Amino acid sequence: ACHSQGYAGTPADCYSCHADDYNNATEPDHVAAGFPTDCQLCHTTQNWQSNWSHDQTGFPLTGAHANLPCSSCHANGYQGTPSDCFSCHQDNYNSAPNHASQGYPHDCQICHTTTNWNTNWNHDQLYFPIYSGEHKGEWNLCSDCHINNNFNTFECIFCHEHNQQKMDKVHSGVPGYVYESQACYQCHPNPGLRIQWREWR
Repeated sequence: ACHSQGYAGTPADCYSCHADDYNNATEPDHVAAGFPTDCQLCHTTQNWQSNWSHDQTGFPLTGAHANLPCSSCHANGYQGTPSDCFSCHQDNYNSAPNHASQGYPHDCQICHTTTNWNTNWNHDQLYFPIYSGEHKGEWNLCSDCHINNNFNTFECIFCHEHNQQKMDKVHSGVPGYVYESQACYQCHPNPGLRIQWREWR
């Protein structure tokens, strides 16, 4: 079967014998998908019917990714394909709303999922009400609160302009009090508590 042309110079790569299998495969179409001809990436000599899963790459195909043709991500081949969202979704990032001008991070999954690109992310529900309540209309850019476009931190004091001496006095005896935004949020996660803040001013 392998040595029909003799024993000298017999190729040892799979594709030399299995080119017809490769070219005639329809589920999936190996030629159209641009699969590599290195058959053992997906097949074994014990199981020609591939049991390979994209999960093995560390990038499971979920949501909308699951039904994309392989060439959508692998147009330039299979080696070195980036696995970060921004590499494929830069055009989305740059479209309305313009994420760059508002300082959004490139880490798309902070706000988006593979099942819902039109995000169901809601700052008011997940973190802090900025689209409703007293903070509605009080900010223009994310960087107003997330200084230096660092979305892992935020500042309250820059807008609220508390006087540290007065705050220190008001909070005397409060365990763990620190004049620092992260500490403010620990005790005041609900803007409704602003009634108390006014009294302290």
